[in-house]
Amino acid sequence: MGDLLLVRHGETAWSLTGQHTSWTELPLTGNGRAQARSLGPLLTSHRIAAVLCSPRLRARETAALAGLGSPRLDEDLSEWDYGAYEGVTTAEIQRERPDWFLFRDGVAAGPPEHPGESPEQVGARADRVLAKADAALAQEEGSVVLVAHGHYLRVLTARRLGLSPSSGALFQLATGTVGRLSTEHGRPVLAAWNVRPPS
Repeated sequence: MGDLLLVRHGETAWSLTGQHTSWTELPLTGNGRAQARSLGPLLTSHRIAAVLCSPRLRARETAALAGLGSPRLDEDLSEWDYGAYEGVTTAEIQRERPDWFLFRDGVAAGPPEHPGESPEQVGARADRVLAKADAALAQEEGSVVLVAHGHYLRVLTARRLGLSPSSGALFQLATGTVGRLSTEHGRPVLAAWNVRPPS
């Protein structure tokens, strides 16, 4: 069975400022585009069975610039719905909720179309994506690439490793990087993390 290659999209203006970004459509910065392009050789050195991508612009742009062709868009790969915390930084939230921690507490409710998600809800979406990835791995030889977002991919990694969604807190993930989830003796393992091509 092949590996899962996790690609966090390149830098955006809000990833630079630390603003929580789920549904807001932001393009990559110039640096973010360069990050995405640099991932191409790293990814194409693997035999790729399938590419699944978040429908958000920053993820689609990253996939295109990394040379990943026409990925299958999947809403289940969207970033954590931050509800009322969309566009807000952790420091701003903690002025009112000093002990707030996303991976434990989730978010404050937002508008009806973006009510926010708990860690468990994000984990349920990650489990659905993992089932789809496993189906693709069973059908074709090669690895499955998932192009998505920082907090979401951290939760997905925790779930792949048999951990709770809140354990995603353990896996800090930078923009424009690749993680690799593999197996050892039939068990899931973290094989590589925050990988960038050599400069």
